[in-house]
Amino acid sequence: MRVLHSTVATPSNLRFCHSSNRPSLKTPFLLLPPQFPSLQKSTFGSHSLKSSTSFSSGSVTKASMAASSPSTETETKPFSVLFVCLGNICRSPAAEGVFRDLVKKRGLDSKFKIDSAGTIGYHEGNQADPRMRAASKRRGIEITSLSRPIRLPDFRDFDLILAMDNQNRDDIIEAFNRWKFREPLPEDAHKKVRLMCSYCKKHDETEVPDPYYGGPQGFEKVLDLLEDACESLLDSILAENKHILDS
Repeated sequence: MRVLHSTVATPSNLRFCHSSNRPSLKTPFLLLPPQFPSLQKSTFGSHSLKSSTSFSSGSVTKASMAASSPSTETETKPFSVLFVCLGNICRSPAAEGVFRDLVKKRGLDSKFKIDSAGTIGYHEGNQADPRMRAASKRRGIEITSLSRPIRLPDFRDFDLILAMDNQNRDDIIEAFNRWKFREPLPEDAHKKVRLMCSYCKKHDETEVPDPYYGGPQGFEKVLDLLEDACESLLDSILAENKHILDS
């Protein structure tokens, strides 16, 4: 489902992310005027990457000397994965939680950067749907992320962007095609966008269905699909990026 902002976005015309009405507007989604500064930040919201350096006496000199000396270790950038659905309160935070749990069980926490986002920012700052959190917790998976919209830097910062359904994928690609004229982005960044269910091996579904209006079984079905897809996704990443295990 495509949910776009009108030409002049105001709180009254922000559309509910799970509305059954599916209008199609020509204005790019997520491009909001100044009255919505929280949705125009280029950081990761609750998942912002923060770096800080503390220097004690003489540490600046040591750092300078270290920088001038050949490094004995090759620093490997964590492989980054972004899961995206519509509002970032059901499917994508669950995918983030399932993948985090899987990566942790394999002892690969330091090798990955994992996050999730939505194609709209209506729920920004909110926890995942309590029904999704409860269903995940019954499987031993904690969902702790807070909702945020996808942002322009995501196309630079993530190696893979996993869309939950075809509409999510189309909206992500549309955002890329608009944003690439605002700031330099990798020309092939759109190739990072893939469907989550393309990694499923045990299920034939091509999309992860939105469970928002359904009953408990809908949330269980989502988790079944995500557990299947995440297992295969991790195996695929490791097979194509052997340095992750070698580093």
